Amino acid sequence: MIPNSPIRADRIAADIDALAAITEPDRPWTRRAFTPMFLEGRAWLEHAMQAAGAVSQIDHAGNLVGVVPGRNPALGSIMIGSHSDTVPDGGRFDGIAGVVVALEVARALRDQGVVLDHTLEVVDFLAEEVSIFGVSCIGSRGMSGTRPAEWLARTHDGVTLERAIAQVGGVPHALAQRDDIKAFLELHIEQGPVLQNEQLDVGVVTAIAGITRIEIIVEGRADHAGTTPMAARKDALTTAAWIALGVEELGKALASGETHFAATVGEFEMTPNAANVVPARVRMLIDARAELRDDMERFIDELARGVAAIADKTGVSVQAPRIVSDNQPTPCDPDLLIVLDAACESAGARHRRMASGAGHDTAWMARITKAAMIFVPCVDGRSHAPDEFATTEDIALGAQVLLDAVIALDKQLQETE
Repeated sequence: MIPNSPIRADRIAADIDALAAITEPDRPWTRRAFTPMFLEGRAWLEHAMQAAGAVSQIDHAGNLVGVVPGRNPALGSIMIGSHSDTVPDGGRFDGIAGVVVALEVARALRDQGVVLDHTLEVVDFLAEEVSIFGVSCIGSRGMSGTRPAEWLARTHDGVTLERAIAQVGGVPHALAQRDDIKAFLELHIEQGPVLQNEQLDVGVVTAIAGITRIEIIVEGRADHAGTTPMAARKDALTTAAWIALGVEELGKALASGETHFAATVGEFEMTPNAANVVPARVRMLIDARAELRDDMERFIDELARGVAAIADKTGVSVQAPRIVSDNQPTPCDPDLLIVLDAACESAGARHRRMASGAGHDTAWMARITKAAMIFVPCVDGRSHAPDEFATTEDIALGAQVLLDAVIALDKQLQETE
């Protein structure tokens, strides 16, 4: 850490340990949105926000927000934070690090006697991870006015999402887009190995990859596995295997440049799935992620041509690839990237620019304000797993970068406005 820095690594470590301890007893580190454990974690965060000098409140979308008034509230807010909910069995740092660092920035400003001109808001977004209702980023979509109205009717164990948002303190139908947030910054663990492998301290995130999911259905013919000649088979699995290998090859080709691209056959269903029957049908779901939309368009086009060629070669029918969902990439604000680069330099953090292959609340906040992210390393790139880990030193250095960026933004935003 920087000598005489107001950022205290011991407070960060204690906060992360305290939140991590609030978990399903037999499933560390599990605290899913809308569950009793999540509400217990929220209560802890609310107390921590108040101790940091913030006024805590639940907004209409169900987000927990700690507000530290600025000298000139008419200027609007600078918002920092992330999410405290987890995936099952893994989430000691994912999201939590960003919320805790936002708290530490508020405490560091208080300890120095610094009052920003803008209001500072520390946010814990509701349900960034895929929730028990099957949807994600519920809070940031609500704050940005982009949460689909039909989501409120989704149910889990007889409870609607509408009721669940109300139970955490939100007002489900009062969907309103915030227009007073002038900038949003989020710290997050990288969830990948790049920073560790390159021995860097911080990643300045240039964009959040767009995610496209594509379904492919292969229709073969069920036959006796012992009596049907090899040359006479319509084996859906063999054809699907050729397609899966093609997806990997095409993904590697698109990932060979300077921008981020990844493609994965993440779901695979085969029927009748019996040892003595030639596979009759395979359903595949491809998850493709691109920093640049042009790369995704190329992937979709070349995938369709490749699938058609494989079907011609094997003689097995393959339905044309069907796009199930398609989200555009979200570039981070270029002005904020410059501020974050400068903050890394002032903090002495070795850094690089990089894209995020994972989705984040920042992507939805970018719909309504200037938004950007920084990554800190996580050990071996592991995330969404019980052994997910990031060192306190790395997180604290990221907190210093965030603090320096907030102070710089407080002045710069006034100049640009």
